[in-house]
Amino acid sequence: MDGRIHWMGERCSAEMRWGPVLRVLVLQAAWALSGGQVRYSVPEEAKAGTVVGRLAQDLGLEAGEAEARRLRLVAQGRRASVEVSGASGALLVSSRLDREELCGKSAPCALRLEVLLERPLRVFHVQLEVTDINDNAPVFRVDEEALNIAELSVPGSRFPLEGASDADIGANAQLTYTLSPSEYFSLDHQGNNDQSASLGLILTKSLDRETIPVHRLVLTATDGGRPSLTGTMELVISVLDANDNAPQFNQSVYKVKAPEGSELGTLLVTLSATDPDEGINSDIMYLFSRRVSTNVKEMFTINENKGEIRLQGKLDYEETDSYEIPVEARDKGYPPLSGHCKVVLEVLDVNDNAPEVWVTSLSVPVPEDASLGTVVALLSVSDRDSGENGRVRCWVWPASPFGLEATFLGSYSLVLREALDRERVSEYEVEVRAEDGGAPALRASRGLQVPVSDVNDNAPLFAQAVYTVLARENNAAGAELARLWARDPDEAANGRVSYSVWEGGVGVGGGAAGSSYVSVDAESGRLWALQPLDYEELQVLQFEVRAVDAGEPPLSGNATVQLFVLDENDNAPALLPPAGSAPEAGGVAAAEASAALVVAKIRAVDADSGYNAWLRYELWEPRGKGPFRVGLYSGEVSTARALDEADGPRQRLLIVVRDHGEPARSATATLSVSLLEPNEAALAAGSSAASAAVSRSAAGVELGPAAASAATNVWLVVAICAVSSLFLLAVVLYGASRWAPRAAVLSGPGPTTLVCASEVGSWSYSQRHSRSLCVADGAAKSDLMVFSPNFPPPPPDSAAENDTLASFIFRSFLIVAIHHS
Repeated sequence: MDGRIHWMGERCSAEMRWGPVLRVLVLQAAWALSGGQVRYSVPEEAKAGTVVGRLAQDLGLEAGEAEARRLRLVAQGRRASVEVSGASGALLVSSRLDREELCGKSAPCALRLEVLLERPLRVFHVQLEVTDINDNAPVFRVDEEALNIAELSVPGSRFPLEGASDADIGANAQLTYTLSPSEYFSLDHQGNNDQSASLGLILTKSLDRETIPVHRLVLTATDGGRPSLTGTMELVISVLDANDNAPQFNQSVYKVKAPEGSELGTLLVTLSATDPDEGINSDIMYLFSRRVSTNVKEMFTINENKGEIRLQGKLDYEETDSYEIPVEARDKGYPPLSGHCKVVLEVLDVNDNAPEVWVTSLSVPVPEDASLGTVVALLSVSDRDSGENGRVRCWVWPASPFGLEATFLGSYSLVLREALDRERVSEYEVEVRAEDGGAPALRASRGLQVPVSDVNDNAPLFAQAVYTVLARENNAAGAELARLWARDPDEAANGRVSYSVWEGGVGVGGGAAGSSYVSVDAESGRLWALQPLDYEELQVLQFEVRAVDAGEPPLSGNATVQLFVLDENDNAPALLPPAGSAPEAGGVAAAEASAALVVAKIRAVDADSGYNAWLRYELWEPRGKGPFRVGLYSGEVSTARALDEADGPRQRLLIVVRDHGEPARSATATLSVSLLEPNEAALAAGSSAASAAVSRSAAGVELGPAAASAATNVWLVVAICAVSSLFLLAVVLYGASRWAPRAAVLSGPGPTTLVCASEVGSWSYSQRHSRSLCVADGAAKSDLMVFSPNFPPPPPDSAAENDTLASFIFRSFLIVAIHHS
C-alpha cells in the first residue's frame, strides 16, 4: 500500500513540472540537395499558432510574394494539423499534434506535405517530422490481475505476467518494472521490451497457504522519459493447495508467418505443453488467455484438446501486419494450474492492392501556343502494398504530346512535351497509367480531358487566289455578281471573317477603283454591283477583296477578282455623213453608167463589239431587178447593170444597215440618184473642181436647172477645162483605190493592232479602244476585225460662194443625197 501511494505522488509531481508552453524545436529547415525538399521538425502537443518554420523564406520567396502568389498547402487524405500563413508565409501549427494518433508506433513520424505556389504554378515538398515527447504513461491492461499459485510450487517457479504498454516511442517507451517488496516473490524481465519480451513473477520462497493464503503486490512500470512516467497494476496471488505442477509449453514464444488472404481454416500452429503431474492433474486443455483481445478471438480459433490454432477471419496486411496471441495451457487438477506462451503471427504482404491515382490540381484549358514544359496537372500515386508490391511505375498514354515528371515520392507533374495545334486536335483524352512491381502486376489508370484553347494563328484563306467573274452590261444596281468565301480554321472571334474591297485594286477601265463599281457584303462575302456596267465604258475590272478575322491581332488574306463585262447589243448602227471624196460626190452620164460602177458609199459604225458590231448593208427599196445594188459588208452602192433612159431621170434608194446582235438593231439611209446627160455631166464635173465641197446641209437635196441660166460663157469654158482635168485625175485616183489592197484601215493616223476573227466567228479584243473593219480580197472566207471608230470629223459646212456656179455644178453632176433615219 505504501508503494502505491509513493507511485501516485511521483506521477502528480511529474504533471506539475510539465509547463503549459511547449518549446518548438526546429531541427532542419534547409533544402535537401537531392530533391529540393524542405524539412522541419516540431514536437507533438505544440500549441496552435506555433511557428514551425519560415516556409516562404526557405523557398526563396521575397517579402509579400507568398500572399501574392497564393502559397498554400495541397489538401491531403490525412489532416496535417498545420497551415501556411498567408501574410508571412510561415508554416504554423493549426491544431493539436498527436504523434501517437498520426503515426502510432512508427518511427520516425514524418508527414509529407505538398506546397503549391501559383502564378506560375510550382509545387514544393515539405517533410514535417513530429517528434515524440513523454506524454503517455505506461498502462496495464487491467488494474488488478489475479494469480493462482499452488502451495507446492517450488522456489524458482516462474509465473508469466502481462506487461504494460506505452504509446510513446524510443526512450519514452523503454519500460522498467519494479515490484513492491516481498520475501516470496521477485520480478523477472527478459528481452528488450519488444513483442518477444517476457515478464514473469519468480517464486523465491516456498509458499504456505495456511500462513499467507493471499499475497497482494504492486507492479510498477516506469518509462525512460524525462521526467519519467509510471503505471501500476495490483497482483492478487492466491496460494492453491495440492496440484502443484502447472503445464509447461515447449517454447515460450511461437513465431508464425502467414500470407494475407489465406483461406479460412488454415492451420497456423500446433501448440504443445506437458504436465509432470499424473491423472487428472496432467490432463491439459488449450485456451486463449484471458487477456486476449476481441479482435484475436474473431480472427483465430484454438482446439482445446490438440492445441491447433486455425484462421477464421481474413488476414489483411494493410490493416494489421502482425498479431500477438496469448495462449494458456490449463490442467484439470484442482485447483487447475496453467502454463502460458505467446504466439506471434507475422502477416506476409501479397500484391492484392492496385495502385491509386489522384489528380490534385488541373490547369485547363491549355492554350495552343503554350510553351514546352508547361505543367498541366499535378498527380499523386500510391499503393497500399509494401516492398516491390508497393513500388509503382507511371506513364502517360498516348505518349504525346504530354509526359510525366516525378517531382517527389508518389507525386508527378503532367507536362507539355510537344507543341499543340487546336485546329488539328481541339481536346486530348489523356490516360495516366500506373503499375506496381508485384507478380502478377496490378494496374490502375486515371483519365483526364485536356481541352486546347484557341489563339489567332491562322489567317483567312480564300478558296481561289483569283476569281473570274462574268457580268453582262446594263445589269441592275444591286445585282449579285458572285459569292466569295474565305476559310479560317480558328474558332469564335479568331475565325469570324469579314470581307471588304481593298482600295489597292484598280480596274483597267479608265483607272477607276473597284469600290466605285462593286461592293462586298462584310458577313456573307456576296459581291454585288453598285451601278449598271457599260461595256463601251469598261470591259475588264480587276480588284482585290480582303478577308480579315476578328482575332487580336487580326490576320487577313486577299483574293484577286477579275470582272469581265460581257457586251450586250444595246447600240444601233450610227450612219456617218459622206466624206466628199470622188466615189460619193462624182457623177457620170447616164449613157456611160455601166455595170459595177460605184456611185456612193454608205458609212456606219456600231459602238458595240463582236457580232454586235458586225454590220451588213441591205437594199430595202427598190426591190427586185433595180439598176443599183449595195455591197453586203462594204456599203458601196454600185450599178447592177447599164443604165438607160427607161430607168427614169431619178432613183430613190432606201438602204438598211443592220448588226448581227440578238436581237438585231438597224439604221436606214435614203439615197437620191439623178441621171444626167453626158454633156451636163462633164460640165458638172468642171464645176465641182472649182467648188471642192458643198455644204453638208445640202446633201440629199436635189437642185433644179432653173438656176443655170444665169451662168456666163466665160465661166462655162473655164468650168469645162477644169472639169476635164479633174475628171481625168479622179479616174486615175479611183482606179488606184479600186486596185489597192483592201486591208487598209479606215481610221485616223497612228498605229492600230488588227485582230481578225476565225471563220467560226470567235472574237478577240484589243486592249485599245479602237475598232476597224477589213476585208481580204480573193479569200475563200471573210475574216472580221473590229476596232473602235477613229474617223476624222467631217469638214465644217461652207456657204456657196457663187449661186450661179453652184446651180451649174449640181445640174451637171450625179446628185447623191443621204438621209438618216
